Amino acid sequence: MTSVLANETGTRQDHLDRARRVAEVVEAEADAIEEQATITKPVYDALVEERLFWMLVPEELNGEGLSLVESFEVIEELSRADGSTGWAFMANSLSTSLAAGYLPAQGAQDLFGQDLPGITAGMILPTGGGKKVDGGYVVTGKYQFASGSAHASWIGAGFVVTDDEGNPKTSPDGQPMCRTAFVPRDQVEFRGNWDVWGLVGTGSYDYGITELFIPDEHVFDTFSTTPERQEPVYRFGLLGIGVGGHAPVALGIARRALDEIVKIATVKARVGYPTVIGDSELFKLEFAKTEALYRGARAYVYEVHREAEDWINAGNDLTETHSARLRQSITWVQEVAATVTGFAHRWGGSQSFRNPTALGRATRDAAVATQHLLVDPMTMVDAAAPIMAEYGEGRQS
Repeated sequence: MTSVLANETGTRQDHLDRARRVAEVVEAEADAIEEQATITKPVYDALVEERLFWMLVPEELNGEGLSLVESFEVIEELSRADGSTGWAFMANSLSTSLAAGYLPAQGAQDLFGQDLPGITAGMILPTGGGKKVDGGYVVTGKYQFASGSAHASWIGAGFVVTDDEGNPKTSPDGQPMCRTAFVPRDQVEFRGNWDVWGLVGTGSYDYGITELFIPDEHVFDTFSTTPERQEPVYRFGLLGIGVGGHAPVALGIARRALDEIVKIATVKARVGYPTVIGDSELFKLEFAKTEALYRGARAYVYEVHREAEDWINAGNDLTETHSARLRQSITWVQEVAATVTGFAHRWGGSQSFRNPTALGRATRDAAVATQHLLVDPMTMVDAAAPIMAEYGEGRQS
């Protein structure tokens, strides 16, 4: 594999080619990734060599400066190779982007101003507590689901700012003051206990910090709408970037399930079928419907994100309708991926539940992905009103 550690901004196709090269390594390592519950060193080395961890970090900070849509294509390809790898990589690359975009300038330099830039992981939502002190905060917190943390160099720690008695401080609008920090990995206590049956290789370990001083330059306002950086991608906001990556993971897993079931159907015989199941009209009918559902979901995810990206690149902030359609597409595609993998599972016979098989992994990974807090069905409910208003006004969406 040719090294590209020197920072050279590539074209969209260049980054897809890089992703495909890494995907070949992921394919070879998929069983070991599940056995070790985290991406393996060969995969980590390939991602570093191809500079994909920093694909959304601005060039000025030693990154690649891709757009959000371009990054989705990379995440989707790695997720097709292995859902756990795609998920962990998604968590790393998007979290790393947020650190670059929202930390104060000195903090961003601390993380990214070296030959091997920082890689972040961990919980940025405010589940810890921190007291303001001179020059920073003293933070204590227990955290879960640090996907991709086994190879990250900086770990996220969200917290609520408290007074000396531990009571939350509030901002002028009456809301709790919430902050997100990134701390060096060696200052974090990892507690392991990632024992699950889907997305096994994400390394989503529990961890904690105790009375840890974190300097101001490594902290930002969790719900800020104003990034430190001016690159257009940051107009998607913390949630737009942090949540969006779940969609290409689901698409990659769904595509892998379709790939696998087609391979199986061309050779698998079953009692009651005159030839292999792929020749049956029942299979072909279900496949055609399911494949159309997958392609429709994929088209919609990219359609609404490209529309939002074009709007942002023209210098605008996202509208309520843009945000609603982004949330709608991201949550809906989780359901589609579960439907697609469910179809493949039903027709896959023993290949659906044997270990290790790619179809079995895809089925389990898609099922677990639907359980994430950020793609709860209530997000669809929240998105409905602005979308309904378009129809009520008789405008074409």
